Amino acid sequence: MKLTDSLLPGVPLVESPLFDVEVERADLTVKEREIADALNRNGYAVIDFPDQELEVRIERIRERLTPLFAETGLSKEGVFYATGRIQDAWKNDPDVKAIAANSSVIDLLSRLYGRSAFPFQTLNFRVGTQQKLHTDAVHFSSIPPRFMCGVWLALEDISANAGPLHLVPGSHQWPLIDNAMTGRRGHGVAVESAQLPYQEVWDALIAAKGVSTSTFEAKKGQALIWCASLLHGGSPQIDPALSRWSQVTHYFFDDCIYYTPAFSDEYLGRLQLRDLVSVVDGARKPNSYLGEEIKPPATMVPQSENWTRKLMKWVKAS
Repeated sequence: MKLTDSLLPGVPLVESPLFDVEVERADLTVKEREIADALNRNGYAVIDFPDQELEVRIERIRERLTPLFAETGLSKEGVFYATGRIQDAWKNDPDVKAIAANSSVIDLLSRLYGRSAFPFQTLNFRVGTQQKLHTDAVHFSSIPPRFMCGVWLALEDISANAGPLHLVPGSHQWPLIDNAMTGRRGHGVAVESAQLPYQEVWDALIAAKGVSTSTFEAKKGQALIWCASLLHGGSPQIDPALSRWSQVTHYFFDDCIYYTPAFSDEYLGRLQLRDLVSVVDGARKPNSYLGEEIKPPATMVPQSENWTRKLMKWVKAS
């Protein structure tokens, strides 16, 4: 199904309120239809990562990155090292980049969402994050909304005691929580964490709805695709000696405006826009709306520049 064939081209196919109608018109294989159904129903789907060289890639990634987890700060290539994670290792690691730029995954996501996908960020982990349940939609969002997803890849078998991923099935269908709903301003506001202003709301929603979490004890080479607004996180690491090697790749889709909601006031037109390039070829991905490039006002600082300044200030002070 082409974008122009959709009744609602401004909504991802897998999250469309007309999903049952539009998925029948989409050119999906039987397996792709199963993945689309799972994403529409649960907000996530599990696949076997399609890379014949994955075993050797994993071996090389683990060998190269192991000593780098002791680093902190921002490298000259733009790789950010923090406790327990390495952000954007694709910039200097060919295997991290190859996983993120996997053409079969990009093609699959493009068909599932109805627009061409592109990877824009990688995160590599040696151990579990133990991160509280949250949605990526406060970090990464788009106009039209929901044109973002993540792919989490297990780089080893994940034990139940290693802090595996946990998720709230169906939570992607809950309302998107924004600053207007929580009674706060985001643009220009300094906050320690993009998630912190919303955590109490997410916790209250989970309690009020009486839902339970689902734990993903992944096998090496399994990947989980999740929708932007799905509540997910890292369960407690019961055995601190256990590793949980994994790679996350975040994807946006073409012809959207890309911004960070936590630091924006959408209804006032004050957006913290993202200045993105594709992991695939380093090409700039402009913010655009219905084919028209949107440029920030001179008074607005693109997030890449603003974030880099903050990182450099932190590195110098440490």
